[in-house]
Amino acid sequence: MDSKPPPKQIKIAPPVTTTGLTDVDVRSGMQVAALKQAVTDHLRYSIGHPPVATTLHDYYYALALAVRDRMQHRWLNTLQTNFDLKRKIVCYLSAEFLMGPHLGNNLLNLGIEQEARAALAELGQDLDIVLECEEEPGLGNGGLGRLAACYLDSLATLQRPAVGYGIRYEFGIFDQEIHDGWQAEITDKWLRYGNPWEIAKPEVAHYVNWGGHTEYYRDEAGNDRVRWMPYRVVKGTAYDTPTQGYGVNNCNTLRLWSAEAVESFDFQAFNTGDYYQAVEDKIISETVTKVLYPNDEPQIGKHLRLGQQYFFVSCSLQNMLHILSLSGVPVENFAERYAVQLNDTHPSIGVVELMRLLVDERRLDWDKAWAITVQTFGYTNHTLLPEALETWPLPMFQALLPRHLEIIYEINRRFLDEVRARFSGDEARVARMSLIGEEGEKCVRMAHLAAVGSHAINGVAALHSDLLKASVLKDFYEMWPERFSNKTNGVTPRRFLALANPGLRALLNEALGEQWPVNMEQLHQLEAKADDAAFRRKWRAIKEANKKRLADYILAHTDIELDPTWLFDIQVKRIHEYKRQHLNVLHIVTLYRRLKENPGLNISPRAFIFGGKAAPGYFMAKRIIKLINGVAETINADPDVNTRMKVAFVPNFNVQNAQLIYPAADLSEQISTAGKEASGTGNMKFMLNGALTIGTLDGANVEIREEVGAENFFLFGLTTEEVEHIKREGYHPTDCIASNSELRTVLELINSGYFSRGDAEVFRSVVNNLTYSDPFLVLADYAAYVACQERVSAAWQDKENWTRMSILNTARSGKFSSDRAIREYCDEIWNVQPATVKL
Repeated sequence: MDSKPPPKQIKIAPPVTTTGLTDVDVRSGMQVAALKQAVTDHLRYSIGHPPVATTLHDYYYALALAVRDRMQHRWLNTLQTNFDLKRKIVCYLSAEFLMGPHLGNNLLNLGIEQEARAALAELGQDLDIVLECEEEPGLGNGGLGRLAACYLDSLATLQRPAVGYGIRYEFGIFDQEIHDGWQAEITDKWLRYGNPWEIAKPEVAHYVNWGGHTEYYRDEAGNDRVRWMPYRVVKGTAYDTPTQGYGVNNCNTLRLWSAEAVESFDFQAFNTGDYYQAVEDKIISETVTKVLYPNDEPQIGKHLRLGQQYFFVSCSLQNMLHILSLSGVPVENFAERYAVQLNDTHPSIGVVELMRLLVDERRLDWDKAWAITVQTFGYTNHTLLPEALETWPLPMFQALLPRHLEIIYEINRRFLDEVRARFSGDEARVARMSLIGEEGEKCVRMAHLAAVGSHAINGVAALHSDLLKASVLKDFYEMWPERFSNKTNGVTPRRFLALANPGLRALLNEALGEQWPVNMEQLHQLEAKADDAAFRRKWRAIKEANKKRLADYILAHTDIELDPTWLFDIQVKRIHEYKRQHLNVLHIVTLYRRLKENPGLNISPRAFIFGGKAAPGYFMAKRIIKLINGVAETINADPDVNTRMKVAFVPNFNVQNAQLIYPAADLSEQISTAGKEASGTGNMKFMLNGALTIGTLDGANVEIREEVGAENFFLFGLTTEEVEHIKREGYHPTDCIASNSELRTVLELINSGYFSRGDAEVFRSVVNNLTYSDPFLVLADYAAYVACQERVSAAWQDKENWTRMSILNTARSGKFSSDRAIREYCDEIWNVQPATVKL
C-alpha cells in the first residue's frame, strides 16, 4: 500500500515562448521570464506529457529541473575552482543524510523564490501547492542525518570545499501511518516518480569486495604483501546531488553510492536454462543499498548494516584516491588534500579501509600509511548509550571482511604496545582499550577503532563532551587528551527559520535587514525589541498564524481540531524511552484527572502535540505511541475537559512537516534523562522559532539555558551527577509510587484499561516497566516535571511577558547556527579554508 496517492491531473495553460531570451538565459537566467520559459521547455522536452495529461507533479518536476540548471552552472564552476586551486576538501562520511525537500530550500538559497512564484503564477500555478508535490528523500532516521544535511548547507554557504558521501537507499526510512493508535510502517518509495535533483554518474564506479580469503605473496621488490581473494564483488555507482550555498555561487556535492552487480545479468547462465542463477548476483548485490536500516534495532540486520557501512566507505575512499591521482598529487599527500570526518561510528571501518588501500593497493609501508590515516580522520561521537556504540561479532566480521580483521589485529597489537609503554602494568586498562572486546562473545569495537585512528575526537555538546571524556572514552582521553574537543551541534537558520517561518523571516528582515541568515549574531539586536509593545503584537500575530497553519494540517491528517489561541506544547523526535515521551503522557493524565475532579480548576488551555517514529522492532517505543493515541482518543472525546486540553499525534514526522511544527510551538519539550541525549538539534530549531524550553540539564539544553538565561527556561529534574548517584545507590521506582499518591493513581488509571477501551493488557508492559525497572528515571523526575508544568501554565497567562521571553529565545539563538559549528570544525580540526567561486 502506498502512503501517497498518484499525482492529480490538472488543466494546463498552452505552451508559451518568451521572445528575446537566449538559450543561456533559459538555462541560467534568474528573471521571471527566464524561469517561466525554462519550466515550459522542461514540461515539453524533459517530461514530454501532452497538455491534457500534465499534472501538478509535472509542474514540480519541471520547476525543479529549471532550478537544477541554475545550480549546475554554479556546481560545475565550484568543482573546477576546487580542482584548479587544489584546495583541501572536507569529506563528510555519514550513513544518513536527511536532506528534506530540496525545491524550496534551493529557491531560497539562490534568492529566486519570488521570481519562481511569479513565473508559476503566469502559468496558472501556485508555488506553495507545487512545493507540496515533492517526495521527501527519507535517507536518515533522525537527528544524525539531519545534522549532516545542515552541515552540508553551512559548508556551501561558508564557501568551504566539501563532499558529503553516503548511501543512496532505494527505500528510505519508512512512512508512518497510525491505525487504531498503533504505528504502521509503510514502504518509503521516494524514487517512485523519479528524483530531479540527482545526477547519475555511471562512469564514476568503484568495486567493493566481500568475503573470501587472503593470500600472502612477495612482490617484485621482495616485500611481503597480502592479496584479498573475495567471494563476491559489488559495484558502487555514484549519484550526485548539487548542494547550493545561501547567497553565494558555491555549490558543493552530495555523492551517494548505489550498489549493483558487476555483471547485471549472467547471459550464459540464462542460455543454459538457469534463470535464477542468471539474476541471483544482481539481486544479492543490489540488496546492499535497498533499504535504510532502522535505528534502535541493534540485533536486527547487523550483517546488512556492516555491509552497507563498508560499501559506502570503500567507494568513497577509492573515489578520493582516484581524484587525487587525476590531480597529479602524490598519495603521500592524501591528508593534506582531504579532511575525512566520521559522523559517528557507522563509517569507522574507513580507518581500516584506508590502511588497506594504502598498504595493499598503493604499497606504502605500514608506518607511513598509518601516519596518513590518523592525520586524515576526525571522529564525531554522537552517543553515550552503550548499545549505540557499534560492535561487530568477530565471526561475522571475519566472514565478510577477512583482510580488514587482519589489519585490525595489527593496529591493535601496535596500539596496545603503546598503551603498555604508557601505563606499565595496567593490564585492566589494556583490556578496556583493546579494539577487540573479550567479554562474552568476542567483537570488534568500532568506537575504539575510530578513536585510535583519528587525530581529532569531539562530542556534540559541552556536557556530552565532558561525559565522553569521563566515561565511554575516558581511557582514550587519558592517553591522548590533545585529540579531544567539543563542537556543539548547530542547525541551519535558512531552512528552519527563513524557509519554515516566512512570517518571522519578513519581520526579521524589517527589523534587522536581510543579512541575519548568514550572520546570526545580528539576532541579538532583537533584545531591544522585546520591550516594544507594538513589536510584541506583531510577534504574537506571526506565532498565531503559524499555529493556525499547523492546526489546519493536523485537522486534515488526524481529524483533531485544535484552537490556535491555546498553548501549543510540542514534543517531536524519535520515540525512545530515554527521550521520555511517556513522562509527558503522565503529566497529561495528571492534568486530565485534576480537571475531572475539579472542573473549576484554573489552567491555561493547552494542545499537547507529539510526533515521531519508533523503530519497527522497538516494542516499548511502539507501545508509547499507542499510549499517546489512547490518551488522545479519551481526552479529545471527553466534553468535561476537551474545551481546555486536547492531545494530537502528528503521523509521519519528517523534515517537511517539521517545517510547519517548529514555528508553531509555544513550548518545546526536551525532557530526556540527564546524561543520555548527546546534544539534540530539535531543541535548537524550536528555540530559533521563539519556543520556550521545558527541559532537563541534558545535552545542548545546558548551553541553551546559558544563552537564553535561566529566567527564560523551564528547568526541572535530576542532574547527570544525581542520576549517577541514584543509580549507584540503588534506584527503586516503587518508592516514588509509594510516596506520591497522584502518581500512583495515574499509573493505576493507565493500567486499568481506561485509555484502551477497557483492555487492561495493552499498557501493562509500559506500567510494569516503569514500576519495576524504570531505566530512565521517569518516576524519579515525575513530581518535579509536574510542578514545572504548573509554572509553565502560570507563565502563559501573562501574554506580554511570554512574548517577551519568546523574542529573547530567538534573539539569543545565534550560537546554535550550523555556520558557527562548521567554522569551528574547519578552523580547529579540518584546516579547510574558503574558496570563492566566480561565475
